[in-house]
Amino acid sequence: MKSLSISLLALLLFTGCVNSLAQSGDHAFAALPAPKTGEKLATFAGGCFWSLSEGMSELKGVNKVVAGYAGGSVKNPTYQDVCTRTTGHAESVQVYYDPSVINYATLAEAFFYAHDPTTLNRQGPDQGTDYRSAAFYRTAEEKKTLEAVIAKVNAAGHYPNPIVTQVAPYTVLYPAEIYHQGYYRTHMDEPYIRAVSAVKVMKLRKAMSDLIKPEFKSK
Repeated sequence: MKSLSISLLALLLFTGCVNSLAQSGDHAFAALPAPKTGEKLATFAGGCFWSLSEGMSELKGVNKVVAGYAGGSVKNPTYQDVCTRTTGHAESVQVYYDPSVINYATLAEAFFYAHDPTTLNRQGPDQGTDYRSAAFYRTAEEKKTLEAVIAKVNAAGHYPNPIVTQVAPYTVLYPAEIYHQGYYRTHMDEPYIRAVSAVKVMKLRKAMSDLIKPEFKSK
């Protein structure tokens, strides 16, 4: 399961990487569909992919988000493999979006507001390279955009410390197991979701309020 600190959850200290509630879930890998005509892809890593998947999926123009593993050297890693921190992967999301509704720069800005990009290999109670902040670019133009957005967020003083997000070329994203897809919405009563994930989702909703889909604004 995701680890929790007592300061974040007074009731109980959770340790370990594999979530016990997921053990009865479907451990088959999810599908990674090709983008539809007119769709583009963006790939980000920002700590636990449960909250990042939910947060990015709530943006107007985002059609689908697939949770997976990127940035590593092992083919088709499992969740347990990634949790050993020996594969080099980070928990990541692949975002399928309509560029006529939302552009890459706006997606990147949302990503930087959806987590804390100033902590190296750590997101709140979750520590390790698999929880690192990373943005994977597909083109030279996307790389320039990421660098420009980082400079913008740093200059705005949104965070007290500078962004340390890894900006790296995209190679491949391996889809995570089926039980990880849409995990946030199906486990909203779980302590980790309430104490950690929901806080990050609400943070993104507040920062990007004008771009949140109407059905999520009142939640």
